[in-house]
Amino acid sequence: MENSIKFVVFALEDQKYALPLSQVEKVIRSVEITPLPKAPEIVSGIINMQGGIVPVFNLRKRFRLPERDLDIEDHMLVAIASSRIVTFGVDRVEGIIELPREQIIPHGKIHPEMEYVEGVIKLESGMIFIHELGRFLSLEEKAELESALKKAEEK
Repeated sequence: MENSIKFVVFALEDQKYALPLSQVEKVIRSVEITPLPKAPEIVSGIINMQGGIVPVFNLRKRFRLPERDLDIEDHMLVAIASSRIVTFGVDRVEGIIELPREQIIPHGKIHPEMEYVEGVIKLESGMIFIHELGRFLSLEEKAELESALKKAEEK
């Protein structure tokens, strides 16, 4: 379907979120996260992926959800955000859906200042928030992250 878009759907608590499939590199099992000094609060730390340092975003903090320890059943989504490979933990990956573009409600039609959300998908089973990785970090957070990553790579 040319006028459709594919999404990877994932869950945090009981809420479902989605990322365009084109932004997702892969899904991996959760791994140990190494703290990253002087990183923004929203960054849990870093992981080593094929010899490269990849930042781990904490979606629970960003969406003001209760914190919890990683579980062996948890997954991490590896995605592209602002030309950088990033990862973040999710409770579970629900799968891939393909929808016509007109079925996506843009965030501006719901609330013009919805941060971090590009739009909403309304299904019979509930609402899915489409996550916006390009707006996930503020300019200040991006600068903090770049500085912290540079120091980590120098070590």
